[in-house]
Order: sequence, then C-alpha cells, then structure tokens
Amino acid sequence: MTPTPEYRKTRVVIDAAQLDVLIANLRAQGYEVIGPTVADGAIVYAPLSGAGELPAGVTDVQGPGSYRLEKNGTALFAHVVGPHAWKRYLYPPEQLLFRSVRQGRNLRINEELELKRYAFLGVRPCDIAAIRIHDKVFADGEYADPGYSARRQAAFIVAVNCTRPAATCFCASMNTGPRARDGFDLALTEFSDRGAPEFLVEVGSARGSQTLAKLKHRPAGEDDLKRADALLAAAARSMSRSMPSGIADAIEDHLEDAYWDKIAGRCINCANCTMVCPTCFCTTVEDVTDLSGDIAERWRKWDSCFNIDFSYIHGGSVRREASSRFRQWMRHKLDTWHDQFATSGCVGCGRCITWCPVGIDITEEARTLTKG
Repeated sequence: MTPTPEYRKTRVVIDAAQLDVLIANLRAQGYEVIGPTVADGAIVYAPLSGAGELPAGVTDVQGPGSYRLEKNGTALFAHVVGPHAWKRYLYPPEQLLFRSVRQGRNLRINEELELKRYAFLGVRPCDIAAIRIHDKVFADGEYADPGYSARRQAAFIVAVNCTRPAATCFCASMNTGPRARDGFDLALTEFSDRGAPEFLVEVGSARGSQTLAKLKHRPAGEDDLKRADALLAAAARSMSRSMPSGIADAIEDHLEDAYWDKIAGRCINCANCTMVCPTCFCTTVEDVTDLSGDIAERWRKWDSCFNIDFSYIHGGSVRREASSRFRQWMRHKLDTWHDQFATSGCVGCGRCITWCPVGIDITEEARTLTKG
C-alpha cells in the first residue's frame, strides 16, 4: 500500500486576505486565474485579478427553471454553481483544430494548440468529479485529445467544499460531494459564521504545498477540523434531492415505454441542459475557407444530442422525435455511460434542473422510471 505523502496531511487556516496573495502568487507563476464572479445576474467563471472580484456576500437561490442572486452575509463562496462549467476552459466551446494554407503549388497544415496555463479557484467537488470524467474521455484513453490533455496537465485546482447546497443539488447521492476528497492542489472550507471569513486549507499535491508555503497561515486545531466536518455533514443532510438507485436498469426496462412521449410533451429541445452540464461533451466539426480559397480552417464546436441535426446521417436524422432525443440523453447520462467510462455521466450538480426553462427535474424523472 502506497503511503500517504506528507503534504496530504497538511491542514492550516488562512484569513480572507490571503486569497489575494494566493491569486497574485498564481499569476506570478504564469497562470491565468479563473474564478467565480457576478455578471449578467449570475455567478459565472471569468479571469480574476484579485479577491475583490469574488462574489462576496452573494448567494444563489435555485429551483427547477429558477435562478436568482441575493445579498446575504460576508462569505466569499456562499453561492454554489451557475450556468458555467469548467469545461469551457479545458474543452472550449469553439476550438480551431488546424489551418491549411495554400502557397503556390504547396499546401501547409498548421495544427493549432492553445497552451494556456489555468488556475481554477472555487472548483466545487461535483465539478472535480466532472473533470475527472473528462480525463477518462479525453486524456486517459487510447485516443487522447492533445488540446485537452495539455490544458488539463497544466491546470492548478483550488477546490471549495460546499457548506450550503442549492435546492437543486444532489451530489451526496452521487458520492461526488459536498467534500472534495482528491483531484485538487488545494481545497478550502470557508468559515464565515464568526465574523470575517477564514478558510481551512487542505493540501492535495506537491505544487499545492509549495504554493501554500507562500501564504500566512496557522496550523489547524481540532476545533477547526470538527467545525469543517460539521458544516459539510450538515450540507449533505440538507439536500432535498437524490438520484434513486437502480436507474440504469429502470431505463433499460422502459425503453419503449409511453413515458418518453409524455416527457417529450414538456421538453422543448432547447439543449440548455447539455450546455450547462459539466460532463456533456457532444461536438460538431465545421470547415470554413476565406474568400480567396487559400486558407481553410477546421473548427470543433459544442453541439447537443437534443439538436435534430446531431444524429443526421445519409438519409436523414436517426432521432427525429423529441422523445427519442430525450431518451438518448437520459439513457447515456445515467445508463450506458457506466459501460463506456465505468461511472455515471451525472455528478449531481443540479445545473440541468435549474437552467431547464420548463423545470424538468432529472431526479424526479429518474424516480418516475424506477417506480414504473
């Protein structure tokens, strides 16, 4: 059995001012720091230059098809997740795969590979689980994606454990939260109930240990550890939603059920759920040329299995009915994903519930199938 590295045993406490130092230090190391901030009435992920851009005192109120922000206290991470997922930086919505340039009788192919070094601040445990799923898909297999692999290998992850879940969260039932167990360089648990925010910091890597050494901190005491444990346990207990067991078998047993037509009567095939989902990765490829015909480019762009053209082959679309497209999404996410990647395609973040315009709740639909 491999012994636990000494750095993994490190538990310290920092105050909120040290987040500015952390961000400055990561920027000095050449990282572009990405974290949560407020824009357009939502919590979004964007480049940060300092801790002053974090959503201090802002919390999110979420429900099926419902999202709003409120001011509440002084905590920096009182929110949960918004419409963005970290995949937009590791697996961008649009990526130039290559450019071909004609020079006389010659044709030169330039492969484009963006090599930005990102530091992600505020990664929730469910999103760490989503990133690890993408690692299996894009980095660990026989056909690795070079762009994803390069960005992922360079990424520095600062996790934030969830002490307050949204009403749409169900990560506890998916074993993906509210505490991050691994997959991070540093993990923070925020204490904001006794005045100015403080953070319990756990180290998850050697480079995390090196970065922490540049911050002012004190050793975590037994009271700090118990306090964090109590907050995270309470967060898990407070989740009102859960994914029922046996859903994969239930879907297989009801593939031809009238249920799919019924749910299709509500689903408008807008693809919101797949766009906000941290694990969905369907794409399409587009080739474009300039007016001279000397330059051609190939772009990969996010797509969705809810779009009728996504399954288009010679002779037409394979899934013309909305019911078949919803079934494909739910079956792949909760059933066949296990066969492909040995895990569920759902991490319990609840984004698809919140950002569905008609309020379809994947946990309720799963429960309907398991009871049927």
